Amino acid sequence: MEIEINLNKTLEENASLYFEKSKKAKRTIDGLKKAIEAQKSKQVKTKKEVIDRKSNWFEKYRWFISSDGYLVIGGKNAKQNEEIVKTYMKPWDVYFHAEVFGAPHCVIKKDEKNRNKEIPHTTMVEAAKFAVTFSKAFEQGLASADAYSVLPEQVSKRAPTGTSMGAGAFMIYGERNWFKKTPLSCAIGYNQKEKTLMSGPLSAIKKKCIKIIELKQGNTEKNNVAKLLQKKFSEIGYEFSNDVILSLLPNGKFDLD
Repeated sequence: MEIEINLNKTLEENASLYFEKSKKAKRTIDGLKKAIEAQKSKQVKTKKEVIDRKSNWFEKYRWFISSDGYLVIGGKNAKQNEEIVKTYMKPWDVYFHAEVFGAPHCVIKKDEKNRNKEIPHTTMVEAAKFAVTFSKAFEQGLASADAYSVLPEQVSKRAPTGTSMGAGAFMIYGERNWFKKTPLSCAIGYNQKEKTLMSGPLSAIKKKCIKIIELKQGNTEKNNVAKLLQKKFSEIGYEFSNDVILSLLPNGKFDLD
């Protein structure tokens, strides 16, 4: 290593000059490191999942795919409840409802070719959790609620004599299959098969999704939680609108761990 000495300066002045040069070089190197890291960070942040897809018919409703692969749908309002029962519920499906005011009409969908196949208990329990979670039970802060299932033939618009049935209201006739004290359970995650977010019972979301976030009852307003979730998914490369996320949440307040 060669060091150039200025003979017109003292030894201390030459040393001081090199010291200043070394500090400047260090600042330059540190600046380059920061610039490189910032560029890398920018590249990571801009690498978003490009989602090019057509929405499925069931995405206008509440829905999830069970651990066993069954589609479960539920209405968001009286009109949708009417549509689900009258249009989409087939004789081979299974109907679910929570014994709570404001509960959605839910249906486990079966393929017609497998119409005689018994639905696994896991899916039945998940459908019961879905029905109670998206009822008023979540908003009221209840830890559990009762739900039941019946065959489609037991669900009717035939009201007792002298009464009438409004939109989204149905009578249930015959014996019910009860799921007493069903715990509320909700999570949201990214479903790679459908290329969209999915919300439903935690067990199903864990089985069918990645980037899972459990949703618990708490004190944070729904709108604020939707914004937080939008940010969380954006940070890991998945962009969804605030409206999409809001549509997947039950009514009530939340606590995100």
